Amino acid sequence: MNISKPLTMMVMAFFSYALTFAQDLELTKKDSIVQSYWLVTVGANAVDDSGHEFNRLFDFDGAWNIAPYPSRVSIGRYFKSGIGLEAIGSYNQYKEGKIVDKVVMQEDVDYYGFDFRVSYDLNMILGETGFFDPYVGIGAGYTDANNQGRGTYNAVLGFRTWFSDHWGMDFNSTGKWAMDTENATNHIQHAVGVAYRFDVEKGLSRKGEEKLALLQEMEKEQKRVQDSIAKAEEEARLLAERLQKEKEAAELAAAEKAKREAEEARRAKLQNKINELGNVYFKLNSSYLTSKDKELLDQLVVIMEDEPNLTIKVTAHTDSRGTKKYNQWLSERRAERTVGYVISKGISEDRISHEAFGETQLTNECADGVRCTEEQHSKNRRSDFQVIWN
Repeated sequence: MNISKPLTMMVMAFFSYALTFAQDLELTKKDSIVQSYWLVTVGANAVDDSGHEFNRLFDFDGAWNIAPYPSRVSIGRYFKSGIGLEAIGSYNQYKEGKIVDKVVMQEDVDYYGFDFRVSYDLNMILGETGFFDPYVGIGAGYTDANNQGRGTYNAVLGFRTWFSDHWGMDFNSTGKWAMDTENATNHIQHAVGVAYRFDVEKGLSRKGEEKLALLQEMEKEQKRVQDSIAKAEEEARLLAERLQKEKEAAELAAAEKAKREAEEARRAKLQNKINELGNVYFKLNSSYLTSKDKELLDQLVVIMEDEPNLTIKVTAHTDSRGTKKYNQWLSERRAERTVGYVISKGISEDRISHEAFGETQLTNECADGVRCTEEQHSKNRRSDFQVIWN
């Protein structure tokens, strides 16, 4: 049976439908988004420096200080990556009768702030949300508030609403933590302003890119129809080969994943086995291995012989008794004896290393001047093992 003619008719019918559908598709302004730009904002700010942390967060009458005129200006540069850099200057005035630092103000006091922040556009994570543009940021600055100058660490949460490619509104709240907490308190600064962006660079949104890709694909299909309907059979064959390769690739990936999981399980089991060996513990002022210690190290040697890719790092320690210089020397002797014994059993030197820490890494509270039992001190006189995989 010759399937070429009916297949050709089916392909032609499909492409005819695709072309009709393509005529209804076209890129529009809605398919583009602003990707990078310069931004200037002018607006007002409100400062809550009541000193009551979050207890007076919405106490507009008693805790918020708001200037009745434009009191904040900023300029910034925003990049395609979603990162933005912005410098901000603000002025305010603590009003007589307002609560500042938990005290009622007796007179008006000026507030000045200059801040720099790095922000990130959350639409890069959430996906394009139209006119709503949320962001978070961190930064630092200098603030003179209540006649106290202080450097601050800042964290900001805000959003912008855009009415066009250039004009919008900016709303944000910034927490300011004083670098010198002894002489200044933390406070919150809220801001709202008109935003204008310029030197705007636009690109396609995700939906626009998908639409463009679809249009390009349809154009390619149209050209293939115009060139030769016969290619449909070839494309069907290539498609079948591609699907087969994808199937084989998926099976290979599944096999590799199973192999990797098996290897990870084996390594985890081996790790637990080494951990279960425990540590080598030394007698007071001694670096010599006991028969029990050698039995433990013999078990370690067996594991290393079975696992040729396994390397070990020995770390040696002492208790806190004695001078630091002596304890460092003693821990080095303990490390050397531990490593030396393992090497004497046939393990290559390049598979086991050591490091001595003296009394600097105690496992309990038995430091100099602390009264401890001999059993407690003994827990620190040890050599332990760190597993390294090649």
